Amino acid sequence: MRYISTRGRVEAKGFIDTVLMGLADDGGLMVPEQIPQVPVATLEQWATLSYRELLLEVFALYINDEIPREDLEQLVERSYASFRHPEVTPVKKINESLSILELFHGPTFAFKDVALQFMGEFYSYVSKKQNEIIHILGATSGDTGAAAIQGVRGKEGIKICILHPHQKVSKVQELQMTTVDDENVLNLSVKGNFDDCQKVIKDLFADLDFKGKHHLRAINSINFVRILAQTVYYFYAYFRAQESAGTKKINVSVPSGNFGNIFSGFLAKKMGLPIHKLIIATNENNILERFVKTGDYKPGDFKSTYSPSMDIQVASNFERYLYYFVGEDAAKVSEYMNNLKTEGRIVISAEDLQRVQQDFEALGASNEQCLELIQKYKAEYDYLLDPHTACGIAAYEAHNGADEVCVTFATAHPAKFDEAIRLVDIKQQFPAEIEQLFSKPQHQQVVEHDEAEIVRQLEAFYA
Repeated sequence: MRYISTRGRVEAKGFIDTVLMGLADDGGLMVPEQIPQVPVATLEQWATLSYRELLLEVFALYINDEIPREDLEQLVERSYASFRHPEVTPVKKINESLSILELFHGPTFAFKDVALQFMGEFYSYVSKKQNEIIHILGATSGDTGAAAIQGVRGKEGIKICILHPHQKVSKVQELQMTTVDDENVLNLSVKGNFDDCQKVIKDLFADLDFKGKHHLRAINSINFVRILAQTVYYFYAYFRAQESAGTKKINVSVPSGNFGNIFSGFLAKKMGLPIHKLIIATNENNILERFVKTGDYKPGDFKSTYSPSMDIQVASNFERYLYYFVGEDAAKVSEYMNNLKTEGRIVISAEDLQRVQQDFEALGASNEQCLELIQKYKAEYDYLLDPHTACGIAAYEAHNGADEVCVTFATAHPAKFDEAIRLVDIKQQFPAEIEQLFSKPQHQQVVEHDEAEIVRQLEAFYA
């Protein structure tokens, strides 16, 4: 297995070099040259595997024997040792048509832990094995930063800097990042929104001299290993839903702001997992819903919502989908991405829109809908949704058919977003790990949305 760029101007790489590169050197995103196919007989064998066993089988199709099986097993064991549930990502049945995949049992109570605990162990492994300096640089809309920091804090040979939008993440998300006082961690609170932070990151990775000089490595979902690690729980969720679905088709509803989580499902489906509908759930920053319904991919006005991890207008991983949508034509991808840069939008034909709608359904939930659903599901099922998961439930209710069942992803524990929960007069008990955050001192630098200032902070940190 070799990996190439969506823009076609990078020499094919192996798995480890692909992960270390992060953003492709031509500005594109790395994808496998061919997507491995999983036969029906293999799917039947995989259906009884534990989460850890399933991850080993999925990764074995992609890593080119660059990591010995024994080493990979140890990485997996260390990655999920801190998860609070033995299944890693358990599936809870809510009613006859709905199950919820709980992705919040990791150390920072969010779905990002599933990929980033593994990624932290992977970077540590490579750093020691190749005597490689690892300087991780990333942006977060809330959850990525905490999970990434937790994955590498205190690890020798690794430094991590995370940019987050100042006062535009939940208080718990902020505390999970900024109460970490390890010397290898730098938090920059940027006066702007997530898209501002993300643009700085992409610009710095596109500066190949700066990237090389400072040994920059990516932790965001521009890095393919994030996508691959998330693909595993689509297989796991499907197999658990299959146990009670009977002859009904199985849909998946996914809260997704940066298109990484839903693209992982798209990859699983292309590998052969027979998901019926992939349903994209967004909030009022609904660029993905607009694209699926109109064929117009155009950033709109930024809105702060009760689901801040999806307060995103420019979805980084959309380019990966675009690559497969245009038949793996790198030149066409480059043309589309140049249109986005120069004209501020990508517009596809009515005929092409029909193809998009064969791949996805979508719904952008309003703030009011989210609050209503949090209240409804607590009252009817005694299940407390976080506001991102509530967006997923809204999309499930809109798009699940009579002969279908749906797995909706619970991407975060509700304790991370108590600001929204309290608006519907629900008082929740915080887990001890979250409760103790409020008494810890914070460590962060508040900076302007100024790339030069951010570079100065980075260079001082790396020195």
